[in-house]
Amino acid sequence: MNGLEELQNNLQYKFNNLSLLENALTHTSYSHEHNNTKSNERLEFLGDTILNLVISEKIYMHVPEISEGNMSKIRATIICEDALYEAALKLNYDKFIMLGIGEEKLGGRKKASILADAFEAVLAAIYLDSDFNTAKDFVLRNLSEFSEEAIGQLGQKDHKTKLQEILQKDSSEKISYEIIDEKGPDHKKEYVAIVKLGNKVLGQGEGNSKKEAEQNAADAALKKLN
Repeated sequence: MNGLEELQNNLQYKFNNLSLLENALTHTSYSHEHNNTKSNERLEFLGDTILNLVISEKIYMHVPEISEGNMSKIRATIICEDALYEAALKLNYDKFIMLGIGEEKLGGRKKASILADAFEAVLAAIYLDSDFNTAKDFVLRNLSEFSEEAIGQLGQKDHKTKLQEILQKDSSEKISYEIIDEKGPDHKKEYVAIVKLGNKVLGQGEGNSKKEAEQNAADAALKKLN
């Protein structure tokens, strides 16, 4: 496979057993077309478990005396398809994932579910090639913006929630968010979002993730209303 040196530079990890990384990048659609090739499904399963442990530990250690229910909510916010997809895009997984011909034609290279699964599979590959602490460092490094945002919002209402509560008092129109622009390379994307009430644009914001852009759009709308 060409370019794996570039990917390893993005990962900030050099594999001892490169076949683990190749396996992690092999989608089921590719393995179905190549009978002797294993898909990344088993690695994805293991990576999901590691990811849950790392993020659960971070929440437990950094937010003392939080209830189990709130811990679960924060973890679900951090370990969601959108977050893993954006992290995978920044690492350029879409450039290296191996897809079947049909999936390639359907735009699988930019499909959120495929890249999110690949994030978990590569995490497991790093773990098997090294140790838990190396895998943990990889998770914390690449999901830091999502974890810090989720933990930081604990105990306070986020801008989107505040805006929704204010608007719903006086209007039954639908509140919606749209990503209207993406700027920069895949590994350092900036998103531009707007928030609308019906067809009226109330605010616009930018951020390094779609969620951050939406929050900043809501914040801009709140400032206008105030």
